[in-house]
Amino acid sequence: MFSLNSTNNYYLYRGPTDMRKTFDGLSGIVQSEMKQNPLSGDVYLFINKQRDRIKLLRWESGGFVLYYKRLEQGTLSLPKNAGISDCNKISWPELVMMIEGIVLEKYRQKVRFYSFSER
Repeated sequence: MFSLNSTNNYYLYRGPTDMRKTFDGLSGIVQSEMKQNPLSGDVYLFINKQRDRIKLLRWESGGFVLYYKRLEQGTLSLPKNAGISDCNKISWPELVMMIEGIVLEKYRQKVRFYSFSER
C-alpha cells in the first residue's frame, strides 16, 4: 500500500537533483552519495535546483515507489539543517511544512514521552 506517515525515517539529499532521474538513478545517489541502503524502507527526498519539484523514493515490499510533486507557483523551503551533510534526517512535521509551504522563523519542539519501541 502506498503510504507515508510519521513512523517513516526521512532523509533529504542536500544537492540539487536532476528530476529526469528515475528509480535506478535515485537509488544510486542513495547508495553512493548518501551512504544509505535504498532497500531499507526509509524515504529519501530529492529536490531540483529551482526548488519547485520534489521526488520521494521508498522501497516497499516488492519494489520501489516514487512520489513526485511539481509546484505550479512558489518554491520549497528547506529545513534549517539542510545542507549540513549529504544525508540530512528530517522529521515528518518538517516534511509536511516544507511541502505545504509553511515557514517558521522560530520554533521549539516540546519534550514528549516515547516508548522504546517508537524510537
